[in-house]
Amino acid sequence: MGIGALKPEVRAVFLDRDGVLNRAIVRDGKPYPPASAAEMELLPDAERSLETLKAEGFLLLVVTNQPDVARGTQTIAEVEAIHQRIRAALPVDEFLVCYHDDRDECECRKPKPGLLFEAARRYGLNLEDCFLIGDRWRDIDAAHRAGCPAVWIDYHYRERGPTLQPAAQVSSLEEAAGFIVSTARRART
Repeated sequence: MGIGALKPEVRAVFLDRDGVLNRAIVRDGKPYPPASAAEMELLPDAERSLETLKAEGFLLLVVTNQPDVARGTQTIAEVEAIHQRIRAALPVDEFLVCYHDDRDECECRKPKPGLLFEAARRYGLNLEDCFLIGDRWRDIDAAHRAGCPAVWIDYHYRERGPTLQPAAQVSSLEEAAGFIVSTARRART
């Protein structure tokens, strides 16, 4: 009977991990990941914010650089233990991880958009209809390179800012989720 059933639109919010879902360890004004699952502390607004995004129908995909594995100061097993703790507490659909360092020149390490492109292939996403929430320039630049609107949680780290303007600059995950929900609702009307 005609063209068949239309496939529902799949939308996603890409989330950086450290500084977005869990507290980054800040030393000398620069953010670092927790060294272990025991050290990992979720941000107070993470559960509420992700539930708000989930209620709007978004897939929640964590896209995270974990170069300490390539540097030999962290193990994949410890990174995965952190992810298990996050997964147990938050409605995250998948973790996409780059374990490389800049010298590896891979396509998956943000600011390159490889992790976003991989997710788009895997889930059939139109990246223009998705969002990325990040707290570092690498996140925002990766989103721009993928054609995905970015929301920057600006913690005023002592590092350079994004090359291009994000769709929004906010001070918390809750504020980022609110921006995304209101933007998505306006786009539907």
